[in-house]
Amino acid sequence: MLKFIAGRLVQSVFVMLFVGAIAFTLFQFVGDPINSMVAEDATMAEREALRERLGLNDPIVVQFARFAGNMATGDFGFSYQHKRPVSDLIVERLPATLELAGLSVVLALLIGIPMGVYTGLHRYGVISKVFMTLSLIGVSLPTFLIGILFIYLFSVILGWLPSFGRGDTVQLGWWSTGLLTASGWSAIILPAVTLGLFQMTLVMRLVRAEMMEVLRTDYIKFARARGLSNRAVHFGHALKNTMVPVITITGLQIGSLIAFAIITETVFQWPGMGRLFLQAIRQVDIPIMSAYLVMIGFFFVVINLIVDILYYVVDPRLRIDRAKGAN
Repeated sequence: MLKFIAGRLVQSVFVMLFVGAIAFTLFQFVGDPINSMVAEDATMAEREALRERLGLNDPIVVQFARFAGNMATGDFGFSYQHKRPVSDLIVERLPATLELAGLSVVLALLIGIPMGVYTGLHRYGVISKVFMTLSLIGVSLPTFLIGILFIYLFSVILGWLPSFGRGDTVQLGWWSTGLLTASGWSAIILPAVTLGLFQMTLVMRLVRAEMMEVLRTDYIKFARARGLSNRAVHFGHALKNTMVPVITITGLQIGSLIAFAIITETVFQWPGMGRLFLQAIRQVDIPIMSAYLVMIGFFFVVINLIVDILYYVVDPRLRIDRAKGAN
């Protein structure tokens, strides 16, 4: 196991260097950031002095080496727009995005897995057909439209939940959380459900398909022949063997939720990393854009490492195969 983790960590270093190279190279061609940092009547000498101070006149190789070294220490330079360290801006916005994505994943798993199990065991039932119809709607409608409909129903018509903002927050060291206040919980419900609805339907359909496939296998028939109860067969054998693909999809979707929460954060005016990234695009704020891409790549690398480790916990066949390969 330790050898496996060490190998994955070495691969992760190369992946992060590749992501950093893409982030650095891509935004060299977005536009000239000097235009958004100086006044319109600034002279060419002032513009050139600012470019020299920012190191934008250095060769590309030197700029990337400096960028990679700073990236390894968490230093992404200063924001052109906010005139502040990018790391400080990330620290301020990251808790909001992680809480939103985390709650969305929890809702998707807590609701999607039971629905998938039920529809897999009772595929011809009326409730199963209702679940499948709702899942089709959840997959078909775009996220921004779902968010707007939720705002119109629960905020405008019913007035139950706020339509924007994060509510009151509590500072726990550097982490700001809204999960310890009533207004924070009321503010996060709509964006979390909006963001997690597609993932919930995806998990439900995946669990349903895997359950239906597993229930047709020989070892399930053998378990029934041994006289095991339906509960033991369904949850002790069938459900356990559906978890490997569920873990895979869930791991990838967690990274996607963090990366693509931009739309949900925009609709609900959620003060997270997504809105910061959109503002950086409008202002050609290259340090923020590069830091965002590197951070998303880092999350995907970490999540994939955790998923690979969970494979060994859930599926003993992988441990046996690796042991045979080592011998």
